[in-house]
Amino acid sequence: MPHPSAEQLGRRLPRGFVIGTATAAAQIEGAADVGRRTPSTWDAFSAQPGRILDGSSTAVAADHFHRHAEDVRLMADLGADAYRLSLGWTRLQPHGTGPLDPEGVAFYDRLLDELHKAGISPFVTISHWDIPVEYEHGWLARDTAHRLGEFAALVGERFGDRVTAWITINEPATVTLNGYALGLHAPGQTLLFDALPTVHHQLLGHGFAVQALRAAGVDGQIGITNVHTPVVPATDSPDDAMMAALFDVVHNRVFADPVLLGHYPHVPDELAPLFGAFAEVPAADLSVISQPLDFYGLNYYMPTRVAAGAGSGDSPDGTSDAMADLPFRLEDFDEFPTTGFGWPVAPQFFATALAEVHERYGEVLPPVYITENGASFADEVNAATGAVDDHARIDYLAAHLGAALDAVAPGGPAEGLDLRGLFVWSLLDNWEWAAGFTQRFGIVHVDFDTLKRTPKASYRWLQSALRARD
Repeated sequence: MPHPSAEQLGRRLPRGFVIGTATAAAQIEGAADVGRRTPSTWDAFSAQPGRILDGSSTAVAADHFHRHAEDVRLMADLGADAYRLSLGWTRLQPHGTGPLDPEGVAFYDRLLDELHKAGISPFVTISHWDIPVEYEHGWLARDTAHRLGEFAALVGERFGDRVTAWITINEPATVTLNGYALGLHAPGQTLLFDALPTVHHQLLGHGFAVQALRAAGVDGQIGITNVHTPVVPATDSPDDAMMAALFDVVHNRVFADPVLLGHYPHVPDELAPLFGAFAEVPAADLSVISQPLDFYGLNYYMPTRVAAGAGSGDSPDGTSDAMADLPFRLEDFDEFPTTGFGWPVAPQFFATALAEVHERYGEVLPPVYITENGASFADEVNAATGAVDDHARIDYLAAHLGAALDAVAPGGPAEGLDLRGLFVWSLLDNWEWAAGFTQRFGIVHVDFDTLKRTPKASYRWLQSALRARD
């Protein structure tokens, strides 16, 4: 079935519905040795042989540090309402301690001022995976939560008058699962269920950051972002159903339940030994974690199919030998086309994700922003025309934006959910973490040799949709 045109979708967008683009500092800024910036965990991880698919690093990325004015112009020409960016922790606070560095502050001052001049609202993520390398035990240490709160206080005081919305921490689920359980991301640990203390410490850091931002009197709204995946069992067997429920808990509910309900999820008795990390959580911690928020950020990319029994160790982000030791495995969705990463393109499950959070959290769920949605494809510049015809991405964005709007419309599966906007991942082709430069998510093509920016067909499509708004 053909998707609606850009103009048709644009006219469907509710008045005030925010459309933006999103990036992360470590993936686009580069300038790793400029000023007093010190290494982050991702700098250290990318320096280890074999960790990054193409052997690349954070050193240059898309060179946004030097080209941010050009990138803001691209957003302005697009007609974007907002830009979701993240702060490079070690650019602003070298070594993760002490006051903010003036040179780092000056960069973000320039960026925020340029965004405001262009009429683009800044949505700022405080911690998007790249924590200081000096935090030796990372999120396994409770102290890191306090450090995030202190950093939030500093940036809230400095930038609080120019930020529309604050996101305390990005995708704690991915940090726990890929960084500490499966070894696919920084810091590369393979602790499996022993990684669960990082859940609590990230959420506690979120809570301390909320407190710090409110104490600083920031003008913007405050929220958190996590990636949600609808989980389905591979078959109707009770074992598959139990393992699917287990994956739903470790990917979705151990993060959302404490923030929105004030407690960790209840699990069947036979699974309880796996969750000993949450057995004696202080009530005071849960009070900090579950402070009321102005919005909830939901990233959606794909559903997950789970079967009982160990598998090969394959995951959406690579192969982990450690994953073969788990009591479940991930199965493919052969019925759907896939992205360059091999992720299933299943927009109908976007509606499922929205319906699940609406059903589970009801009246305590604040307004929701889709803080990331997008896809990687093997985009190439046409040698004759210079164009990048990424029609697969246009199909992806049209289907997913339409599915989100349908889900919250009258009669939709998430009717009543207050959906405020959607951010396309990503503005630019970037350094895609462990995949290096092998996966392109941008609506703007970046030549990583010359750093030339070329708006893709998807950029022009979204531009047309935004111009068609009532």
